Amino acid sequence: MLSIHTRTHELENGLTLVLAPDASVPVVAVNLWYGVGSKHERPGRTGFAHLFEHMMFQGSANVAKSEHFERVERAGGSVNATTWFDRTNYFETLPAHEIELALWLESDRMGFFLEALDQATLDNQIQVVQNERRQRYDNQPYGDWDERLQAMVFPPDHPYHHTVIGSMEDIGAATLDDVEDFFRTWYRPNNAVLTLAGDVEPLRGIELVERWFGEIPAGDPPPPPPGIEDPGPVIGATVRDRVHADVPLPRVYVAGRVPSFAHPDFYVADLASSVLADGRASRLYRRLVRDEGLARDVVSFAFPLVHGRTFMLSWITGYPDSDPEALETGLVREMEALESVTAPEVERAIALAETQILRQVERLGSRADLLSMNQLHFGDASRMNHELERLRAVTPQRIRDFARTHLGPDNRAILTYLPEETE
Repeated sequence: MLSIHTRTHELENGLTLVLAPDASVPVVAVNLWYGVGSKHERPGRTGFAHLFEHMMFQGSANVAKSEHFERVERAGGSVNATTWFDRTNYFETLPAHEIELALWLESDRMGFFLEALDQATLDNQIQVVQNERRQRYDNQPYGDWDERLQAMVFPPDHPYHHTVIGSMEDIGAATLDDVEDFFRTWYRPNNAVLTLAGDVEPLRGIELVERWFGEIPAGDPPPPPPGIEDPGPVIGATVRDRVHADVPLPRVYVAGRVPSFAHPDFYVADLASSVLADGRASRLYRRLVRDEGLARDVVSFAFPLVHGRTFMLSWITGYPDSDPEALETGLVREMEALESVTAPEVERAIALAETQILRQVERLGSRADLLSMNQLHFGDASRMNHELERLRAVTPQRIRDFARTHLGPDNRAILTYLPEETE
């Protein structure tokens, strides 16, 4: 069991504050999670959560454009933000005596972002995000794999059907009214969790957060994500897509629905993916890369998503002359063979996962992020203290049962990339 001491405090406007004091380091991590991600986007408005992450660095009533980065870095800190399916987060790590700088910057854009919003800024950031999509998705080898696989694994009326970055058309169609409505709906204190971790005394942390955030009014309760929540435990068939593209090597992806991050069986899927591809002693690497020489690389992981279901993904990259059918056969064979997983394999996977968690907790920024995540998704920041117990509860038999119920042909989305010259 981990022993991260936490204290929570809720402001009258609904903002939830999580405090995790640690006087052993002279820094503080300020971590703000909003309960809005790509799953909250309406049809025709995909990519808004990610666009808004960019917009939030374009100034607010008392902070000039790009000043957020400049002030934090000048104080010796670091700052960034990310957008995901279920949330958007903003975070700073800086010397403890500069904590009010981060709180002022975050509170100013939470409370007074719209005062700085104009058409020129929106047009500029639309171009930035569209260029990002071109670089990361459209012009990157295998770059659109997630867009293709998500559409195969989840039906059109499920919020995970589309990617976080959204479509080029939807991004380009954003208007000032859209942005204002998005801000008023989601960027409210009653839809946010703020974590302070590091060298901050709890009572002082509460006092400072009340000072900087307490007067920001709460908004209406945020609406639920559009569409259905649970598309069912499996896809119901094997679905396929074959793409001839500008890629250097053939690659085969196999994905399927698995229990959500909120379900105890997510940890079964997570450890099953570790048995498959985590390190050189994993099944896929040992058999397909080292022994058979079939693959150049192998990957497997489960996405920690909370809305109804999530998905587990594995892929295998071959060599220029590899037969894509042989790649698929080898990958599927090893996935199905998890029905005979051994106790030593599971013990190894648990040990690797424990090491990863401990390393995350050691880093102040990622510790604060885990606390925000557990508070936002599960209403309990201290839940992270029991993460090791949830992993250790996974047995070989649970993985065998999981392989039988979730890794069969009724739950496969198979995406194959081939270099264009093989068409």
